[in-house]
Amino acid sequence: MPARVLRIVATVVALSIVLVTGVAWSKIRSFEQGINHISAAALGGGGDDGAIDILLVGLDSRTDAHGNPLSADELAALHAGDDVSTNTDTIILVRIPNNGQSATAISIPRDSYVEAPGLGKTKINGVFGQIKLEKMKQLVEDQGVDPAVAEPKATEAGREALIKTVADLTGVTVDHYAEIGLLGFSLITDAIGGVDVCLKDAVYEPLSGADFPAGWQRLNGPQALSFVRQRHDLPRGDLDRVVRQQVVMASLAHQVISGKTLSSPATLDRLQQAVQRSVVLSDGWDIMAFIDQLQKLAGGSVAFATIPVLDEAGWSDDGMQSVVRVDPLAVKDWVTSLLHDQAEGKTEQLAYSPDKTTVEVVNDTQINGLAAAVSDVLSTKGFGSGNVGNNETGPVSNSQVQASASDDLGAVAVAKELGGLPVVANDSVPQGSVRVVLAADYTGPGSGLQGDSQMLSGDTADPAAATSDVTAPPPSPIITAASNDPQCVN
Repeated sequence: MPARVLRIVATVVALSIVLVTGVAWSKIRSFEQGINHISAAALGGGGDDGAIDILLVGLDSRTDAHGNPLSADELAALHAGDDVSTNTDTIILVRIPNNGQSATAISIPRDSYVEAPGLGKTKINGVFGQIKLEKMKQLVEDQGVDPAVAEPKATEAGREALIKTVADLTGVTVDHYAEIGLLGFSLITDAIGGVDVCLKDAVYEPLSGADFPAGWQRLNGPQALSFVRQRHDLPRGDLDRVVRQQVVMASLAHQVISGKTLSSPATLDRLQQAVQRSVVLSDGWDIMAFIDQLQKLAGGSVAFATIPVLDEAGWSDDGMQSVVRVDPLAVKDWVTSLLHDQAEGKTEQLAYSPDKTTVEVVNDTQINGLAAAVSDVLSTKGFGSGNVGNNETGPVSNSQVQASASDDLGAVAVAKELGGLPVVANDSVPQGSVRVVLAADYTGPGSGLQGDSQMLSGDTADPAAATSDVTAPPPSPIITAASNDPQCVN
């Protein structure tokens, strides 16, 4: 599942490390030549800026990349059962810009309710399977084609439809396609030596096989698969599942990019066997050019994000299916903005979230309760609540946000929430904290001098969601592959 992201990053970065460690070129050629390659007419040739856009797909399949059924032991180890399925339960769009200094992986929740070619509105994870089934019926029942001959043609039609659906939703032309099944994720995780994750609370969910204590732990392949497949008993449902996938990919990406796990021939042999058995790649990849771009990457500039959603527990237009409602117009705008900022090197700013900052609010006015009211406003925005009281550090001429540095991300975010207050550097404020000093000029949120503001979403391409009184969930965190950015999740 999430491995597909890492898989490509892992595969190609592994190749670059192969060069550095002196492994023969024949090893590189054999690494790629053993992978199952497919063609896809819906793929583009890259944008004018040279950016590479890759669609990474995790199939909920019970076969390997060459169509061979998994053994009973493998199915049991993966808690996969024996149901035949072609659902694409992990869908991630990866952008590596021309400067090669960043990578962005954008997750699309499996139940996102989208417009698909030939299907109308449907869950995105069913596009591949529905189109494949329709094509099979057309070829076998209507045209009398042998099922063995029809199968690859139907599969190609399913892939084409998914590629077009993702391109229509995000506004990004897909250049390359990569696919992996359940077994592949487990094999690749084991090949790299496992993955480190952190849970906020202990979890036991037998359907997925998830049985983990709270805190940091290293998972092997089957355990990691259970970790990312769990859907039930999560506070935010599929959105939490996506975040789990992202933290696993971030951990794997950090290991691969740092080179710590790929310095031995034995590790490379394991990775080669895992990739060749479990990965499908589109034709036409210029591996050396790709390596060139990835050599510039650092873990801190690899960001994992999730498209914005309107309702994670919505209903389809006919009221028959539980879906994740999205606004295609908002998704396109968000993707464009995110990719632009990533290309500009703003990964750290994008990955910032209010819970990383504790806010002290002090009152330098005669208005009783002002500091508490402003603190309440900030806590509802997700900032940590610090001390609240009167200003004891000397009078100020104007309201301000104090931090250890004037460009502190938390201070900038707090200042914006409070109406654009100035940020002032103050050595006495510890890192990770900010101090808000409220003077007589303060008229922002919490002052009682503003009417209740309401965010207007503007036009939406999803009328059903627009008329709903459901509040959109807060955006999912943006996670990086930096070693200094630990993330404990639900």
